[in-house]
Amino acid sequence: MTQPLPPLPATFEADLGLDLHMHSTASDGALSPCALAEACQAKGVTRFCLTDHDTVAGVAEAQRHADSLGLRCLAGSELSTLWRGIGIHVVALLPSGAHGALEAGLAAQARARDARAEEIAHRLEKVGLDAALARAREQAGSERPLGRPDFAKALVAAEVVPDIPTAFKKYLGAGKPGDVKTHWPYLSEVVEWIRDSQGIAVLAHPLRYRLTHRKRGQLLDAFREAGGEAAELISGHQNADVGRDLARQLEARDLMGSQGSDFHYPGGPLAPGVMSAPPRCSVTPVWRHPKLATFAA
Repeated sequence: MTQPLPPLPATFEADLGLDLHMHSTASDGALSPCALAEACQAKGVTRFCLTDHDTVAGVAEAQRHADSLGLRCLAGSELSTLWRGIGIHVVALLPSGAHGALEAGLAAQARARDARAEEIAHRLEKVGLDAALARAREQAGSERPLGRPDFAKALVAAEVVPDIPTAFKKYLGAGKPGDVKTHWPYLSEVVEWIRDSQGIAVLAHPLRYRLTHRKRGQLLDAFREAGGEAAELISGHQNADVGRDLARQLEARDLMGSQGSDFHYPGGPLAPGVMSAPPRCSVTPVWRHPKLATFAA
């Protein structure tokens, strides 16, 4: 018989066995949803949220396998948005799943990703990668939406470039032939989708956007005004001093804090549940949100 999980604490602590930002093969992760659940178990992660990019396709599988292992898997997604022309990601924590405006929005995001992949393929064919779309699909190994890493692997496999960093440097990085911009929805619109699904909108990795302290504050203000309720206080490995600064910004705006590894693949610097220690602060953890009471109990 599976032992019940202890309730999560009311404050941020180290080694909670909790990871609220992870990816699987349903988007750009290397592990299937089942294998991800097993990786969580191996690392002592007992509660996790699957947050694949602009999809919930892997959630049902992850939840079924997590249940069989005595773990808890929360439905989620990481959505692409725009704020002042900057690409910003928002994690949706979805205790009731995706429906309504969010379900329609995710379908639109998938179409946008498909159109972007077709344009990237078209451009790469002009610079020497024959059958670029088919080659990228072969590298992906599934029917999930394609991303630039899939095309990078295709360039390497076709011996157009020697390695993935070169693929981005020559063909897929900013300003290069395969740098195709997608017109993602505005930040405020995506937050509305999440709220329509009775979910919690969390600003993903706010320290990674290379914003000044002041501009990050403006982003947090806009996010909160749109109905966002939390931001990732801890995202993978981060500088402790900057983490404390972020905590003060969240405290000043009464935003909750979340935590996640942003795990994509084994063998890299991150693993399920692996992230920097939380700063000492009075930020309320997002798992204290009433909508997550069952998940945290």
